[in-house]
Amino acid sequence: MNFFAIITSLFAISSIFSYINARWIKLPGVIGVMLLAIFSALITVFAGKMFPQFTKLITDLTASINFSNTLLDILLGFLLFASALHFDIKKLRSNLKGVVLISTVGVLLSTLIFAGMFYYISGLIGIGTPFIYCLVFGALISPTDAVAVAALLKKTKMPERLETIINGESLFNDGIGIVLFITFAGLASTPGASLSWQHTAVLFAQEVLGGLLLGLALGWITLKMIQSIQDFQTIVMISFTLVMIISLIGSLLHVSIPLAVVAAGLLIGSSPLSRSRESKLSDYLDQIWKLFDELLNTILFVMIGLQMVSVSFSTGYFIAGGIAIIILLLARLLSIVLPIVLLRHSLQIKYSSILILTWGGLRGGISVALALSLPPSPYRELILTASFCIVVFSIIVQGLTLNKVVNKLV
Repeated sequence: MNFFAIITSLFAISSIFSYINARWIKLPGVIGVMLLAIFSALITVFAGKMFPQFTKLITDLTASINFSNTLLDILLGFLLFASALHFDIKKLRSNLKGVVLISTVGVLLSTLIFAGMFYYISGLIGIGTPFIYCLVFGALISPTDAVAVAALLKKTKMPERLETIINGESLFNDGIGIVLFITFAGLASTPGASLSWQHTAVLFAQEVLGGLLLGLALGWITLKMIQSIQDFQTIVMISFTLVMIISLIGSLLHVSIPLAVVAAGLLIGSSPLSRSRESKLSDYLDQIWKLFDELLNTILFVMIGLQMVSVSFSTGYFIAGGIAIIILLLARLLSIVLPIVLLRHSLQIKYSSILILTWGGLRGGISVALALSLPPSPYRELILTASFCIVVFSIIVQGLTLNKVVNKLV
């Protein structure tokens, strides 16, 4: 497929699925289109001969799209910038300690706890996985997904403080998650290599601090340009260009693109775009990015569903995926409980909120993209299939039941 055919097919499929969901199924948008995409992928896998033309379209489309690169290098920057642009910076400041703690210490604890439990249980069920690959799996699945969180929390009745913590955590935890993933994946692909804490610290500083500095610097320049004009069309073009430049420079400098676009989005979103108090430029820009965010989210969740054709349909792998779901929830729970117990008075988070924070930690396309980026190995298919199981469970089951959990516990 050529580039235009790929884009046209994605928009056509996303539009049809959105229509079917809005007309008959009536689930939350991203959940409905993802379910339809998964159903289409299953038809392709199990009943391909019955629908040859449809099967060929889905197979050619998924084969033509490098999902990992498309999400991590292109879509993610726009989606995170949109989320950060309309994030309330005042609420973030008042909950900053909880956000930073859960997005750093929490991710590290979750990775280690998940890896240890999965290593032990996978051995018991006969699919023993080396501990280093368990660490790789834990690193790619422990960070919550900002795109999934932003898409599915919009219509929940989450308490304001908890919503801020979950949203804020999902915006910032990619930094440590990606550093851990790169470190463990590098060790897994180099037999005999040992963990260098100095190298890990340098990599963390480069990814995290470099990303934040890049985002703040380019965000400040962009903000000054926007504040000097009143032409809305030009302002929108500048904001889109900002995301693309951050993605380009970030990949060249090997710094965290997610953190860079979040930093830029928070800076621009928290600043007035005009000196005039009557100006509505900020509101207009926010609305444009919200619309763009909704469109990209729909396409992204269709792409996630269609990736089912890449999954290995092994009973053992699906059993491992089901077990991994339970382990991840336990790891998420413990990774939140431990910091809160140690710093309960300063964080001021009630124990009754821990279950909400646990259930609201949604996983999404980033985990699938990182799993797909793994080089060939005897454990790649296991990690990919189990990651997909976790993401589907997170988006569909946790996403659909989050309101009920919140209503029961609040």
